[in-house]
Amino acid sequence: QVQLVESGGDLVQAGGSLRLSCAASGRIFSINVMGWYRQAPGKQRELVATITNIGFTNYVDSVKGRFTISRDSAKNLVFLQMNSLNPEDTAVYYCYVGQDFQSYWGQGTQVTVSS
Repeated sequence: QVQLVESGGDLVQAGGSLRLSCAASGRIFSINVMGWYRQAPGKQRELVATITNIGFTNYVDSVKGRFTISRDSAKNLVFLQMNSLNPEDTAVYYCYVGQDFQSYWGQGTQVTVSS
């Protein structure tokens, strides 16, 4: 089993920045992909950004140029730097890890952007 703990969510004004962090622990042997998803009230959970074990990144169009995903593979950490935040970014952000065809999720961290 893999445990994920997110941190960094907060209330921020539009145009501001936040950095989310996620630490993975437990039975970790070969993480293939780490990433972030988000779920806004009344909406489905959507992919925000992912990064593979060789550093390939993928972003949803709405965050390209504003968000940057990175990871520290040695420490099993993944980060999401979020700049130029707007109210549409308000959501619960979930950390995600894919390993050996299994998916693991964190409990989520709330990001609220005020206008």
